[in-house]
Amino acid sequence: MRNIAIFGLGLMGRPIAATLLRAGFSVHGWNRTPMDPARVPGVRLHASAEDAAQAEICLLALADSPAVDAVLRNLASHLRTGQLVVDMGTSNPAHSREHAARLAQVGVGWVDAPVSGGPGGAAAGSLAIMCGASEADFTRALPVLQALGRPTLVGGPGAGHIVKIINQLIVGLTIEAVAEGIALAESADIDPALVQYALTGGFADSQILQIHGSRMIARTYTPGGRASTQLKDLRLAQDLARAAGLSLPHLDDTAARYLRLVETGHGDLDHSALHLQLTVEQPQT
Repeated sequence: MRNIAIFGLGLMGRPIAATLLRAGFSVHGWNRTPMDPARVPGVRLHASAEDAAQAEICLLALADSPAVDAVLRNLASHLRTGQLVVDMGTSNPAHSREHAARLAQVGVGWVDAPVSGGPGGAAAGSLAIMCGASEADFTRALPVLQALGRPTLVGGPGAGHIVKIINQLIVGLTIEAVAEGIALAESADIDPALVQYALTGGFADSQILQIHGSRMIARTYTPGGRASTQLKDLRLAQDLARAAGLSLPHLDDTAARYLRLVETGHGDLDHSALHLQLTVEQPQT
């Protein structure tokens, strides 16, 4: 399948489109708000989601489950047997299972394929891709997914989104830990950049320490992933934990901190802006 339509050309959709174009795919696109074609060179933009839905693969790069639900409602009567829908956002696993079952009734395949690695990983084709699908649908999607990174089939429909939610739980808690470490270094009059360098290669090292830690040190919070999106994902993790009867206190604490960050007007900043609460704004107690 070489003909792909991307629904959602935001922070992730644009670099995904560019990477697929370089890999030789024919890429179409649709965005909920009109987009200047200059922002997505090489992508054939469509005025309606229905027009874009004629592609062999409909790839969704949307913000959340409500957006996915709304787009699929519009597409339902326009999809045809043999097409494949791939959801690369972070959505509710139960919704994914429902979408997969409903689409299967009309011969349309489904893969939930959320990713980790951010816009940089999408641009480099190095994303970690967690897939929930049937073996057959996963195999059909592989050429596209392998162009974007390293896909792993983790179970049936919905399983990919469960694994992504686990990823986001770990990311959110690690950002909190790095923010506390950076804040402690600053309060102890130790250069946090030296702390970051000194920990490189040790057990405390991570991409979050290096990438998000650098944003905290410089206090530059241009979003790779928005704080509001991180809050949405942590709430999905809380829903999963409640359904399983699990108490995850660090998850609940970090979700509450992200909620305060969003409520104080910082939802559009990068999720590393959690550092603000430990320095400029101070957390509520």
